[in-house]
Amino acid sequence: MAIAAALWGTDGLLRLPLAENLPAATVVFWEHLIIATLLLPLLPSALRALARCGPREWGAVLLIGGGASALATALFTAAFQTGDPVTPLVLQKLQPLFAVLAAFVVLGERLRLGYLFFAVPALAGAWLLAFADPFDVRVSALRTALLALGAAALWAGGTVLGRLVSAKLRPRDVTALRFTIGLPVAAGIVAAQGSPFAVSWDNATGLVLLAVVPGLLALSLYYVGMQATPAARATLAELAFPATAAVISVTVLDSTMSATQWFGLAVVVCSVTALGWHERSRKETVVVTTEEVRVST
Repeated sequence: MAIAAALWGTDGLLRLPLAENLPAATVVFWEHLIIATLLLPLLPSALRALARCGPREWGAVLLIGGGASALATALFTAAFQTGDPVTPLVLQKLQPLFAVLAAFVVLGERLRLGYLFFAVPALAGAWLLAFADPFDVRVSALRTALLALGAAALWAGGTVLGRLVSAKLRPRDVTALRFTIGLPVAAGIVAAQGSPFAVSWDNATGLVLLAVVPGLLALSLYYVGMQATPAARATLAELAFPATAAVISVTVLDSTMSATQWFGLAVVVCSVTALGWHERSRKETVVVTTEEVRVST
């Protein structure tokens, strides 16, 4: 899970040159189109597997593709366009909290008190990592806040629903369905915003790399890991995303980080690593899965 999130962290390196030439909605559409095309040979078997599932799995797959894949990215981008860039970053840090709540409601996962020893430092580290001055953050425009909260909730829901469908669908099936369903949603967003569908050949290489590395490869690893990872653990592992993005920004994009941001990076890495070590090496885990809850009752 953390490796997949780290690959997401390379997104900025590939997306930045594209953002200078293309609207965000157009980039999201082409990401989905390229990946859906690459996965087209897998789609028939994925649809057959989905046909054997019940209404719960059908609803989950539709929400993953239309919501967590396309709509969440559009909402997050719109939050930047309608207000200050700080607000979306602040509110995106609430994603793990949404995921824990959704895992409790949808999957029946339970958390022991020891979970806080990993979750609190990880969230605090993510906050420090996001801002050069962590004590000078202003959350203002209501519309911007609601858009960012919507994106965080959809991404968190995608994590939980991915865990739900992993019991009956193979990772490659979920990946193929996610981007196939997300494609028409992404096209609808482009049309609604009046953005162009066409792109020049100069952007082709960047779009393919963006779709394959932080897109297809990362999502494939993500769903493989999701098969054996409770959602409450997975959402902390996803904090490897801002950590990797920060390292790339400093080493490749010539950005700078304050002392508190470097400290936040170290805290995130240590918290995520410690959680993984604890859950593998200790008999009593801090996240109790649905199966474990049934056994105990």
